[in-house]
Amino acid sequence: MAFTISGIGNYSGITFTTTQPGGPQPYLWSWGKNTYGALGLGDTTNRSSPTQVGAETTWSSINAGNEYTMAIKTDGTMWSWGYNYNAKLGLGDPASIHRSSPVQIGALTTWSKIAAGGSTHSLAIKTNGTLWSWGYNYWGALGLGNNTTYSSPKQVGAGTTWSSIDAYGNASMAIKTDGTLWSWGAGFNGRLGLGNTTSYSSPKQIGALTTWSKVSQGENHGMALMTDGTMWSWGGNGQGQLGQGDTTDRSSPVQIGALTTWSSISAGTYTKAAIKTDGTMWIWGYNAFGQLGLGNTTSYSSPKQVGAGTTWSTILPAEYFTMALKTDGTLWSWGLNSSGRLGLGNTTSYSSPVQIGALTTWSNFTIGTSHGLGIALG
Repeated sequence: MAFTISGIGNYSGITFTTTQPGGPQPYLWSWGKNTYGALGLGDTTNRSSPTQVGAETTWSSINAGNEYTMAIKTDGTMWSWGYNYNAKLGLGDPASIHRSSPVQIGALTTWSKIAAGGSTHSLAIKTNGTLWSWGYNYWGALGLGNNTTYSSPKQVGAGTTWSSIDAYGNASMAIKTDGTLWSWGAGFNGRLGLGNTTSYSSPKQIGALTTWSKVSQGENHGMALMTDGTMWSWGGNGQGQLGQGDTTDRSSPVQIGALTTWSSISAGTYTKAAIKTDGTMWIWGYNAFGQLGLGNTTSYSSPKQVGAGTTWSTILPAEYFTMALKTDGTLWSWGLNSSGRLGLGNTTSYSSPVQIGALTTWSNFTIGTSHGLGIALG
C-alpha cells in the first residue's frame, strides 16, 4: 500500500510504500498545541511528544493548518478536526463549533488531495480532477467568483484537470495537468505572482509557461519548481523570504539563483525551504526563533545549507518552527517549542535539528502553525 503526504505550503510531498502483508501497520500520531482539538485526541490537552490518534491504519494523506487538521483515508473519504474559525473544517457547522476528533466531510469516497489554508480556507481535489473549496472568502480565496463564505465544499468552475493545490492565508494556488500555474485571492505584495497587487475571486493563470511542477506559498509570498529543476519565487519579501539576496517585493516569478538541481520545496509563514537532488537541505528567511536550523537566530535572504547531511527527503517550515524527514525514516524538528510543538517531550526551543524520538518508521508528516502530525509504522 502507498501513503502520500502534504504539508503546509507544499502539496508535492513524498510517497511511502510497503508490500509486506501482515507487517507493521501505519498509525497516525499528533503533538503540540491542542486548544481546539487539532490533535484529534478527543480532548484539548497539549502534547509534547507524539501520541497515537485512535487505532485506525487507513490514513493516507494529512495536512494541517492553523490549529486544525484535514486528512484523506485509503477509501477516499475526507476528514477534518480542530479549530473551525471561518468554517474551514467543511462540515457545514457554524464557525463556533470545533471538533476534537476526526469527523468525515460528507459521504463521498472520491477525494484525492487536500490543502489546509492556514486560518482561513481549505481546498481539495477529487479523483476526477475537479477542484473544491470552502471557508472564509472575503478576498475571493475560494475561487468561486464571489466573496461569500461557505461551510461545506463548493466546486470551483467546471474544470477536470487540476493536479496540485496549495492554500494559505487569503490566497490559493494550483497547477493543472498541462503544467500551467494558477492563483487567486488576496493580491497584497504581489503574492499571486500576476504582475500586480490586485485581488481576484476566480483562478488566473500566472504567465504562459507549461513547465511548472510544484507550488507552495507562505503568508504573503509564493514559490514554485519547474520541470527543469529551477526554483522561482514572488510576493512579499520583508524578511528576505524570496531568496533573492534582498528584501524587495516581486509581483511576478523570479528565478532563485541559476541552479537546476532543486527537487522539493516548501514555504512557511515567512520562510522558505528546499531540498536538492543530492539530498542536501536549504532554508532562508525569518529566523528569530532559530527556525532555519542554522544554529543561530540570524535571518538570511538567500538559501543557506542546513548542516552537511545528504539524506533529507522532505522539509516543512511553519510559522516559527520547522520539521524534516530523512530517507532513513527519522523525523527531526527545530525552532520555537511553545506548547511542545516540536514533539521532543519538552518545551525547549532549538536552533538546530533534533531527532523526534528514536523511531525510523516515519513515512510522512504535516505541520500547522502550532502542532504536528505524522504517520509511522507501528
